[in-house]
Parts: sequence; structure tokens; C-alpha cells
Amino acid sequence: MRKFAITLTAASALALGACQSPQADKVEDQAEAQADAIDDQADAMPEGPAQDAMENKADAVEAQGEEKANAIDDKGEIAPSETGAAAPQTPPAGEVKK
Repeated sequence: MRKFAITLTAASALALGACQSPQADKVEDQAEAQADAIDDQADAMPEGPAQDAMENKADAVEAQGEEKANAIDDKGEIAPSETGAAAPQTPPAGEVKK
């Protein structure tokens, strides 16, 4: 199941990859390769807490790579869609905000 989730995530990333700069793509690809190597190590381990810790580490490495790639593309700005925060509301034209 984990392999399916990784494959699905990778496919989604490829679909959205065209939206990133080449530099951000490179950073994200490097992080994914590192995460895959860690995940392969976890797969070779017996099931248990140590394997879970390695899988969590792989997930963290991949997430950090995505954050770095987003930071490169966003010039450090985080879009409201990435934080879950709603966009600020502006009053309709003609109304004065008090």
C-alpha cells in the first residue's frame, strides 16, 4: 500500500511539475531520490518500530524537499492555499472599511 501511495504522489508531482522552475524541480527530485533510498532501507528491515521510524524519516525528507522547492518558486512567500489560511477579504467597491 505504501508503494502505491508513493507512486500516486510521484504521479501527482509530475502532473504539477510543469508549474515549478527547473531549480525547484532539481531540489525536489534530489529529495525524492534521497527519500526513496531511505524507504528502500526501511523495506529491507524487519517490521517494527525501527522500520516505522525509517519510513517516517523518508516522509520527512520528501516533505522538506517539497518545502524547499516551494520556497524557491515562491521567493519565500507561502500562498494561502499552502497554509490552509483563507485569502484576505476586501470590501466591495464603494464601501469603506471602518
